Amino acid sequence: MTNTAPSALPPLHLERVAFDDPRAVALRDAMDAEMTVRYHRDVVEPVAVVEARNAALTVHPSNVLATVLVVADDDADGGTPVGHALVQSRDGEWEVKRVIVSDGQRGRGIGRLLMAELEAVAREGGARRLILQTGDRQPDAVALYEKIGFTRIPTYEPYVTTIPQSICFEKPIV
Repeated sequence: MTNTAPSALPPLHLERVAFDDPRAVALRDAMDAEMTVRYHRDVVEPVAVVEARNAALTVHPSNVLATVLVVADDDADGGTPVGHALVQSRDGEWEVKRVIVSDGQRGRGIGRLLMAELEAVAREGGARRLILQTGDRQPDAVALYEKIGFTRIPTYEPYVTTIPQSICFEKPIV
């Protein structure tokens, strides 16, 4: 009888990389495509509304404090990036942005690895807390943040006026 058990998944490792690392850029592009589909609305919005929302979601490289990748050790060329997150400075706060786990890799704990690394970065940098914003059409993200100890807070600017359906969180860094 042949063994039909699934093969083991490759091990994972974390990398802190530059914001413009091509692997990080590719994962952010994949996230943009997914969010465009997820939040597509059949409503034509005024250009000013769309521009304000896009400005609120834009990550400025000069504000990025750290960019983190999770990489699957699945080849001799350094592996395949399967997760991305970053933390940026927003009005003196440490804000988590652009958390993505590649489709087909979800459920492996990659989101937890990313968030734990961002907490380590924040701790090393002397942050008192991490904050983040997610959307009402991302229940998996909301569940992850709640499981790892983030608590809901009131929606903060610039999301109050640009993305009122936002769900915001904080986690004290101890």
